[in-house]
Amino acid sequence: MKAKLLQLLLTMSDSYISGQAISEQLGCSRTAIWKHIDALRKEGYKIEAVQNKGYRLVFTPNLLTDHSIQATLATERFGKKVIVRDEVTSTQELAHQFAQEGNEEGTIIVAEQQTAGKGRLGRKWYSPKGTGIWMSIILRPSLAIQEAPQLTLVAAVAVVRAIKNVTGIEASIKWPNDLLINDRKVAGILTEMQADPDRIQSIILGIGMNVLQEEVPEELEEIATSLWKEKGVQVDRTALLAEILKELEWFYDTFLQSGLQFIKPMWEAHARGMGERITARGVNETVTGTALGITDQGVLRILDDKGNEREVYSGDLDFFHTDR
Repeated sequence: MKAKLLQLLLTMSDSYISGQAISEQLGCSRTAIWKHIDALRKEGYKIEAVQNKGYRLVFTPNLLTDHSIQATLATERFGKKVIVRDEVTSTQELAHQFAQEGNEEGTIIVAEQQTAGKGRLGRKWYSPKGTGIWMSIILRPSLAIQEAPQLTLVAAVAVVRAIKNVTGIEASIKWPNDLLINDRKVAGILTEMQADPDRIQSIILGIGMNVLQEEVPEELEEIATSLWKEKGVQVDRTALLAEILKELEWFYDTFLQSGLQFIKPMWEAHARGMGERITARGVNETVTGTALGITDQGVLRILDDKGNEREVYSGDLDFFHTDR
């Protein structure tokens, strides 16, 4: 009910809406409405109440709550069930637990803070309180197990588009799972799988994004940034999260219907380093050459210094910085 009330107030924020009109639209008593408005005010929402006019929302705090997210959603499935925690070790860990308990596809787990946020290859993701989007989503696709890593590339395109739609900032994709602004990491994507030998039970897709950090730890200054640092103004985290889910749902459904080849040109258009000299450092070998793009399976293609086309399945990229 609180989400529906907030959605109505957001829709009518340019004018007043009477308690009677709210009661009729939401099908609840005016006493119940007053209690929900009081609860929203305690969260930091400023809601005017004027006699003979009604209520008007005049300020929205930059909080991530289940009702603020659901009031802003424009999706069919993603985010219809929202689980929000103030602090977790990792949203990925919690999402795995909820997936094992049978929660449906599209369920999202959001935290205001992670004490042990997870990055790729066991790396830690710095996730201070109230500054980012730390989110995991449960997916249950009908895919071959070897196709699951492609969802990282699909999600990267969706998140880049969401950032542009909400902030106007052009982010780029660093294969396989980082998003950059001015060559500093602003977001990362982590795909983990629960599977039987022959089929996927669930995929947990994690997205970590630096949004409101004015500063980052000294050891991260050269490699990390935030939307605040790049744009100089606060970004509404709820609006951005809702836009991410909208784009992600569309690209996910398109991927399941048409495969990665439909999305590949968009990925390559946003990818950092394509057509440029790079080094890919894998577990067993290092390849230096010109990045050509990706295959229809999401494998990185490199023309090495001997003129041979190489395929890199996993690794870290280094760019050769030039005046760009």
